[in-house]
Amino acid sequence: MAIKLTDVAKKAGVSPTTVSRVINNYGSLSKKTIDKVNVAMKELNYQPNSLARSLQGKNTQLIGVIFPTVANPFYGELVEKIESKLFELGYRTILCDSANNKEKERNYLNMLAANKVDGIIAGAHNLGIQEYENIELPIVSFDRFLAAGIPIVSSDNFQGGYLATENLYLHGGRNIAILTGSQESDSPTNDRLQGYLKFIEEKNLAPQIFQFHTKARSSALKNIEIKKILSQEEIDSIFCTDDLTAILVHNICQELAIKIPEEMRIIGYDGTKFIQNYFPVLSTIAQPMSDFADLLVDLMLQRIENPEKELEQNYSLPVKLIQGKTT
Repeated sequence: MAIKLTDVAKKAGVSPTTVSRVINNYGSLSKKTIDKVNVAMKELNYQPNSLARSLQGKNTQLIGVIFPTVANPFYGELVEKIESKLFELGYRTILCDSANNKEKERNYLNMLAANKVDGIIAGAHNLGIQEYENIELPIVSFDRFLAAGIPIVSSDNFQGGYLATENLYLHGGRNIAILTGSQESDSPTNDRLQGYLKFIEEKNLAPQIFQFHTKARSSALKNIEIKKILSQEEIDSIFCTDDLTAILVHNICQELAIKIPEEMRIIGYDGTKFIQNYFPVLSTIAQPMSDFADLLVDLMLQRIENPEKELEQNYSLPVKLIQGKTT
């Protein structure tokens, strides 16, 4: 049988109205009364109805978090940090895995709005979702342009791209290629390519750009394309704009008996704890994961508490080079 608010009131020896006031933090109550109600709720495992609170004009203390897939170590680590930070501040998280599916993301957005969440932190890759422009909820974006007026948190992608290319050059690379995404979206991650091109231009080198289009997500297909590049192109260094692609390149080099770093230098981008712990040989550009989580949550709370406050469009955080054995 479901525990009701009246059951809590009976156990705590107070009126149902008092229990409601404790839940909604409304009115003046003694600490003794508040403690009695909280103890009763805990003992009965009573869960306040967040939707009912929202209908009464109260915050639900729920935040929707939309990311492409937590199976990716980068997103998994970032979501974990966001959830922990929100929990510390009294918020609960509804995690939505958009799975690179526009309709799935649209359905999640509508679901979150219907359940009156207090806000949404979004870092999905799907393009052309009109709801982001129309939804009346506080929204903060990670690494993606969603709509005008929605602040974006990202790393200094331009500097990261420049540093990665510079590192390859300093270790002897002269035919330096970049493996990157399709650049279809108007997002900060595109600046990794711009940083690469800036360094290549400064050193009068020839750019070699290889793009994996958004729909080509199969690792098997990616393996085939990378093997073709390594077998046919005149390159001695590769900047991969994510660490998982860099690991694929590393593994295929070993398969093709290409010596690393003597014949091929490789650098990635992300630098998660997972990569640092389980593939420490990889040189990479590390993004500030904890700072990302802190800033995303801070901006979200600012949006919730002061909707009229103007926020910057872009918040760019510094990156750092982790020197491994692949460059």
